[in-house]
Amino acid sequence: MSALWAAGEAETATGGKAQGAWDVTGISIDTRTIEQGDLFVALKGDNRDGHDFVVSAIEAGAGAALVSDLSERLTEKAPLLVVEDTLKGLEALGRAARARSKARIVAVTGSAGKTTTKEMLRLALLNQGEVAASAASYNNHWGVPLSLARMARDASHGVFEIGMNHEGEIRALVSQVRPHIAIVTTIAPAHLEHFGTLEAIADAKAEIFEGVEPGGTVILPLDNPQFVRLAEKARKCGVTNILSFGVGEDADARLLNAKTLGEKQIISAKIRGTRIEFAIGAVGAHIASNAMAVLLAIDALGCDLEQAAQALSGFVPLKGRGVRVLLGDIELIDESYNANPASMAAALGLLKAANVGSGGRRIAVLGDMLELGAGGPALHPAMDDDIRENDVDLVFLCGPQMRALWEVLSAGCRGAYAEDSLLLKNSFLSQLRAGDIVLVKGSFGSRMTVIIEALKTRAAVEAV
Repeated sequence: MSALWAAGEAETATGGKAQGAWDVTGISIDTRTIEQGDLFVALKGDNRDGHDFVVSAIEAGAGAALVSDLSERLTEKAPLLVVEDTLKGLEALGRAARARSKARIVAVTGSAGKTTTKEMLRLALLNQGEVAASAASYNNHWGVPLSLARMARDASHGVFEIGMNHEGEIRALVSQVRPHIAIVTTIAPAHLEHFGTLEAIADAKAEIFEGVEPGGTVILPLDNPQFVRLAEKARKCGVTNILSFGVGEDADARLLNAKTLGEKQIISAKIRGTRIEFAIGAVGAHIASNAMAVLLAIDALGCDLEQAAQALSGFVPLKGRGVRVLLGDIELIDESYNANPASMAAALGLLKAANVGSGGRRIAVLGDMLELGAGGPALHPAMDDDIRENDVDLVFLCGPQMRALWEVLSAGCRGAYAEDSLLLKNSFLSQLRAGDIVLVKGSFGSRMTVIIEALKTRAAVEAV
């Protein structure tokens, strides 16, 4: 494997001081997953300091360590890159990787669907050159520079996810990524606690346009009420190539039809005038919408559209984002990663599309949607419409904010309510029966994984 970074090059990039002659083939911030030849970056967090693990990282096979503090246990022969601040050092490596790369870069942001869209795009590009992409949901102040710094020298494409909780975060990150194409998946009520309005969220997401390379392209959701606002923001940033995706006739990537077939969708679309049909290995209207953005980006990159579309048949839902698992006599739809009103509606749509077994029911186990600010109390009971429209038979709710939804639910679909997922668990399990399909969703802080683990334990016990 060719070197990702050599000591002298990394020293120049960061302004630090290299100790020893070394080169590394990867970068890690976690000794639990470190691989032979990695550069271990000793980041300082609120609860943990990576410098406490430098020695164990080198013992585990790290090729070198990026540090700001020298441990007494480190010898003068230890392979190191010493900088004033390790996060800034990582950012410097990321910027240097971007500067030396000839790859065409795509950046993805939005209120929902960022990671799914990024993974679809990575998959669609795999057979069209070397692809560098953010791992997992590495979209924050350390995840973005880490992903950039890992970009291979000979990568032909890069796909990076950019997230935010506050104003100015995307601006800081996109200046590092400098994409040729920027995708906004959707604007929805997420992080309302920090922004107050959808318009403010759109403005914060629009910061991504500030980093688009000259002559670059922006891809926007035509069906979203914030489309015009986003397009105007893009133009003010000097972007003239503005493309759209959606179901409307004017969309550059127009979804014509999506038919569910088991755990796949057969999709018909028109991408800038080219009619295309393909299968994708996940269901839901949000998945089909994300696929339109992906194929529009493929076309804007000048890559093979047909080849990319066919590659999407290999896409499967990501962990906590619609993964379907058979657990004994019930089926689980795991949407436990996070939640906002838009993603809740999409997940309930998945539940409606699922084929229920003989005697089974559609069951939703939902936890609080967090970071919605003052609008949170009203947004939770408003979900009653989505529950009725998606033919949910039984609803279990947990969390202080979900009490408002519980109070408006029709008596016929009430399962149980509890203050938290742990207290809900036994009431929920006691009402399950063979053939049920169970959707589990809530914000990360709602700890819906408690319900997921309870279902797995139930299945394991019954299998004995």
